[in-house]
Amino acid sequence: MKMKIKKGDNVKVLSGNDKGKTGEVLEVIPKTEKVIVKGVNVRKKHVKPRKQGEEGGIIPVECSIHSSKVNVICPKCNKPTRVGYLIEGDKKVRVCKKCGNKLK
Repeated sequence: MKMKIKKGDNVKVLSGNDKGKTGEVLEVIPKTEKVIVKGVNVRKKHVKPRKQGEEGGIIPVECSIHSSKVNVICPKCNKPTRVGYLIEGDKKVRVCKKCGNKLK
């Protein structure tokens, strides 16, 4: 499936427990239409030591959230916005729907 959110985008969470938080997209999972955002939807994972000398414990892990719950933050107008597309020559470019600025 084609997704408008890319790895490295800064996004704002629109709904859920982490509503209002912003962060960078670490991973995009197009098959399930989910994204993993840094510092958002953090859960505790219990890890068992696998090798001798390795420590186990409880580590925080970012879990995925649905891509419809986040909006890309435009670098020019600094507001969460929907993503549009323009065709320049033979390239398809992502643009901000609010100000028309190109997104990286």
